Amino acid sequence: MIDISEYKKNHKTAFLANEYERLEEKERELFRMAEHDPSMRALVEEEQKAISGEKEAVLAQMRRIVEGEKEEEQFPNEIILEVRAGAGGEEAALFAEELALMYERYAEKRGWSFRKIHESASSLGGYKEASFEIKGKDVYRVLANETGVHRIQRIPATEKSGRVHTSTASVAILPMRKKTTMEINPSDLEVEFSRSGGAGGQNVNKVETAVRIIHTPTGVDVRCTSERSQQKNREKAMQILIAKLEALKKEKEAATLSSERKGQIGTADRSEKIRTYNVLQDRVTDHRLKKSWHNLEGIFRGDIDDILHNSTSLEE
Repeated sequence: MIDISEYKKNHKTAFLANEYERLEEKERELFRMAEHDPSMRALVEEEQKAISGEKEAVLAQMRRIVEGEKEEEQFPNEIILEVRAGAGGEEAALFAEELALMYERYAEKRGWSFRKIHESASSLGGYKEASFEIKGKDVYRVLANETGVHRIQRIPATEKSGRVHTSTASVAILPMRKKTTMEINPSDLEVEFSRSGGAGGQNVNKVETAVRIIHTPTGVDVRCTSERSQQKNREKAMQILIAKLEALKKEKEAATLSSERKGQIGTADRSEKIRTYNVLQDRVTDHRLKKSWHNLEGIFRGDIDDILHNSTSLEE
């Protein structure tokens, strides 16, 4: 006898669980029929084989759904991408924007949705910091190892002496999981509201829809300005805050691993330098893989499949 009680509790498999129980009841009726009328036994056995096959098919379908849920929980199809300018002033902010555009173009190639959640622009139009929501199949599996410091070496357009500058920007990939064990005390939160900027329209900047949430014990703060209502921005900001706190917890756990293990996969920390983009040599080097690629122009256009494919091997 197979216990299907867990399948009945899951809204994705509840209908199939009911169908499985219906088939079981039909099976019991056939057995009762054979007991009362032995002449029906051959017919009952034939019918019972067909029902048994149907039950196996339904059970297999329920198992596939549950396994798919487990897979999606480990590698969710929704992430928050954060970019933040590091060392290098305006040049770092411009680099942060270029990285964001690189991921956006890659997302377009993959058929993923890419939406801005919040941005803080620099005076030259780059990103001091910005966050984006990306949704699509395998998005976290593919981008999980992009977290860390990205470095660019080039001669800025504003550099008159031709000197090569080195600038950095950090990237963080935050998986948006549907289930979480993270508990947050409401008293640990500070919530601020402000007016959202944006394109024209009569209601722009008149209503305080932008939301900032600060988790006071850790100092982690998130902002959301992408939604039309304050409530929706607050809900999205809370989801991102939970993802950030879970990532922070994971970083601390990773820091306690053996040095050998850390050497293999790093700590998934913003402070870990993972990649250098050298414009003069038309080369990008991944320091974890000790491997380089050329054609930076194509890479910034989103042609990063090969780099990402190699990066996934870090967890194997």
